[in-house]
Amino acid sequence: MIAASSRIGLANAQRMLKDVTPEQFARFAKCGDTVIESNHPAFVYGHLSLYASEVIKALRGDASPYLPSEEFVKVFSKSAKCVDDPEGNIYPAMDEILNAFNTGYEAALAALETADDAVFLEVNPNEAMRDRVPTTGAMLNFYVGGHITLHVGQISAWRRACGLGPA
Repeated sequence: MIAASSRIGLANAQRMLKDVTPEQFARFAKCGDTVIESNHPAFVYGHLSLYASEVIKALRGDASPYLPSEEFVKVFSKSAKCVDDPEGNIYPAMDEILNAFNTGYEAALAALETADDAVFLEVNPNEAMRDRVPTTGAMLNFYVGGHITLHVGQISAWRRACGLGPA
């Protein structure tokens, strides 16, 4: 059930990549001379890629192939600030980021589809989020649902500001 819904958000995330070039991927949008400091695709996909392994771990799966590198954690964590990368030397390459995002979420969805239903009713192991999402199922639903769609919306706005239009 959670995985089926997540596939919609993930399909939208893929659609948002239409006509985005590697040169644009880690750049802030500009309208004339005004730079719009809003999350760009490199930051969004990289940030989201950190959570696929969390989903797998919460379902007691082997997340080791999907654990983010130290570099990813440094530049994409929830406390990291998205910055413009005109020289392409701050963020990993577009292909590397998208590979982490895609392979991680494919594995996370597979873990969701095969998990024992009882796991979803357990108390959320993430104490910081427990008051908002009290069960493991609620937390995972957020990670692969609302969290993804929130950030995909940022990319949709970025696209328009870059003149790429809707995807």
